[in-house]
Amino acid sequence: MSDLLIDRPPRPRARFLFAHGAGAPMDSDFMQAIASGLCVRDIEVIRFEFPYMAARRAGGGKRPPNPMPVLLDCYRAQIASASSPLPLFIGGKSMGGRVASLLAQEYSDSGDVAGLICLGYPFHPRGKPERLRTEHLQRLECPALIVQGSRDPLGSAEEVLGYGLPEAIRFQWLQDGDHDFKPRRASGFTREQHWQAAVDEVADFILRIAES
Repeated sequence: MSDLLIDRPPRPRARFLFAHGAGAPMDSDFMQAIASGLCVRDIEVIRFEFPYMAARRAGGGKRPPNPMPVLLDCYRAQIASASSPLPLFIGGKSMGGRVASLLAQEYSDSGDVAGLICLGYPFHPRGKPERLRTEHLQRLECPALIVQGSRDPLGSAEEVLGYGLPEAIRFQWLQDGDHDFKPRRASGFTREQHWQAAVDEVADFILRIAES
């Protein structure tokens, strides 16, 4: 497999640099569904893997994620490579979105990034709600979208609405969705419906900013 996966529409209107989460690679069902759905909406999506995941793919066993400085350096390199006349948005699934969120303000200030998208943001580790990962989000002025399952164990709607996050962050809540947006059967929703809802919300967010 190539180092990158690129979903490129015939006439792209924006570009989204899309990083994977801690446990699944860039070609997981979730990543594929989001990328292909955005491509249909004329958004070019570039997927890449952090070093530990690339090593897993090469037969290195189930390695843990790299330390955050390594993840940040990797994402910075991808931003540099993704530079083009198209408006650039950065983000990712879970951990990938967290890494992007730590860089978003810096690259927004420099004019290199137009917005941030996090799909299932890990507001805290599983079972440890006191260990919040929100300090940098409190200072965020870059346009941002977080799509989150309402019962996400890494940050439910009930928890997150009490954090007092800035108005620059737009939330889209997926009813009864878990960390991968999967709802329980009794909710009346399906995983695929929530994935499509996420695609629609992300596409609307990107195109509204790209064409403003």
